[in-house]
Amino acid sequence: MSDDAAEPPDTRRLPTLGDQPPDQPPDQPSDPAPGADDGSAPAAFDDGRTGRWWSARRVPAAVVALVLLGAAGLLLYDVAAVRAHRPAMAWRRGLARQLATVHLDSPWVLGAAALAMVLGIWLIVLAVTPGLRQVLPMRPAAPGVRTGLDRAAAALVLRDRAMEVAGVQSVRMTVGRRKAKAHAVSHFRALDEVRADLDTALGDGLRQLGLAHGLALTVHVRRPKKR
Repeated sequence: MSDDAAEPPDTRRLPTLGDQPPDQPPDQPSDPAPGADDGSAPAAFDDGRTGRWWSARRVPAAVVALVLLGAAGLLLYDVAAVRAHRPAMAWRRGLARQLATVHLDSPWVLGAAALAMVLGIWLIVLAVTPGLRQVLPMRPAAPGVRTGLDRAAAALVLRDRAMEVAGVQSVRMTVGRRKAKAHAVSHFRALDEVRADLDTALGDGLRQLGLAHGLALTVHVRRPKKR
């Protein structure tokens, strides 16, 4: 008798991906992996960077840099020409003559000083303010990641949420940096009931937006105008 006839073939069922592990009861759910999506709200990470977004302000910076570069280059060229025993440029001679003869209380001098002061204050305001007022900072969803939500997009999401309330005919939603205002028109149901439902729906919508700073909600409900 041969060896193949002596050993019966192995007909055991091989395990598949859907089978439970042999050491785990079939009715006990397996533990979810760390970080798996179980349908709950994502955890928020506090990395201390939930302030407003800062604008790069490339256009003002480029304009100021070009103006300063042109003025410095022109002045340097004129100084080098004078050092080379050549006459100064006409604009420089005229400016020196005007500064020597015009009084400080002249309207032209006061106007130029006021313009320079306004431009200086404008540049200082641009330097110390964040800008990007249309972007609302959101709670960080992961370490080292910053997210923001456009105010127009937030208003659109809240408007869609408000339109789901029974009795609401139209909604005008405005979202600011600190407040969210809803102006709704209701064509049936009591106004107090519609207002209460809008407060609940929009409050839940604001929380689900995941903003870093909560917004104060104001709801106004009225009847449509009679034609």
